[in-house]
Amino acid sequence: MRTYHELFRTPEFTPLFLTSAGQVAAQTVSGLALSTLVYTTTSSPLLSALAMFGPSLAQVIGATTLLSAADRLPPRSTLTGLALLFGLCTAVQAIPGLPVWAVFVILLGQGMIASLGGGVRYGLLNEILARKGYLLGRSVLNMSTGVMQICGFAAGGGLVAVLSPHGTLFTGAALYLAAAAVARFGLSRRPPRATGRPSAIETWRNNARLWSSKPRRYVYLALWVPNGLIVGCESLYVPYAPRHAGLLFACAALGMLAGDTLAGRFLPRRWRERLGTPMLLLLAAPYLIFALSPAPPLAVAAVALASAGYSASLLFQERLMSLTPDELSGHALGLHSSGMLTMQGVGAAFAGAVAQHTSPPVAMAVVAAASVTVTLTLAPGLRQGHGPGERDDLGLPARTSQEEAAVAVTGNRADTAEQAF
Repeated sequence: MRTYHELFRTPEFTPLFLTSAGQVAAQTVSGLALSTLVYTTTSSPLLSALAMFGPSLAQVIGATTLLSAADRLPPRSTLTGLALLFGLCTAVQAIPGLPVWAVFVILLGQGMIASLGGGVRYGLLNEILARKGYLLGRSVLNMSTGVMQICGFAAGGGLVAVLSPHGTLFTGAALYLAAAAVARFGLSRRPPRATGRPSAIETWRNNARLWSSKPRRYVYLALWVPNGLIVGCESLYVPYAPRHAGLLFACAALGMLAGDTLAGRFLPRRWRERLGTPMLLLLAAPYLIFALSPAPPLAVAAVALASAGYSASLLFQERLMSLTPDELSGHALGLHSSGMLTMQGVGAAFAGAVAQHTSPPVAMAVVAAASVTVTLTLAPGLRQGHGPGERDDLGLPARTSQEEAAVAVTGNRADTAEQAF
């Protein structure tokens, strides 16, 4: 599967795409409104950063207790229920006079439950497209994230000015409800991918199994840490330039869109295997200029250039899928998503704490330097042993291109058979 036309002709991809896009739009609009509301109330860069990215910190709780459910719950019902729950939480946060501590309690609950979302969504994507089409499908979802963030941050800034932060939060709640409706009526009913009851013990067992492979450990760390630190830089856009924060977020999304389009559609496989680490360095290096407190035009250019480096996530996700057995695909992608979001919360908290004691521009440069350091530390392990026929620590061979093609054929046949019923 190499074209967008083929992708959108695949049954169920379009409603999954629309569900994901709707949730991103809702999260973007409500996150900007909530961050603005908290910063206006408290004047704290740390609390403002945590209001937008703090729920990600709670992902670690869900990843260690709830994640086994990602392959053991029916995908359509789960995605619908999560969107409805997020809409309700966002509506409650919009109530005028709600104490700041109550806002963060709700965010904590959202973050814990959201750990299921990534595993269910991307596990379903892997099921709909099979491994052969996963990279293109995932890149299109990332591209929709970029477009929705560009539109969401631009519209969110206008909505905050016109409707106030509270009114903008109600708008975000309505978008979540729309996403729930698309999931319920657009996706077909599918059985869970695995049997048995979800449990914390099963979650820990599968996490340990995934983490026991040295190649997967390096890939997970590359997916989590450098990315999370740079999101810490993004969490300081509001304190750095309150009047231009929406523009900075929109340009970051634009850069991410450009990088994902290039990586997902045009890069040949041999280049995808080599460019992961350079893209991580690109993600961090331009933020070093913020140590000089650049003027808005230069800051916007640096942010857009850096965000093209988010395409590294696509490249490493493809490698992760080649190292993971089918029965753990949803769990593996959920662990990736939860770990990434958790590290984004850690990055936001770290950046906010540094800014609290120095200044937002200094904190952004410090966090960017930390991201570069982590990437250079991981680079030797990422270069070792990722060629065809590699075996992980469980004795499971990495898929060669021929094996992936066979999986794709099998997956397509399964989809055809399912449609017959």
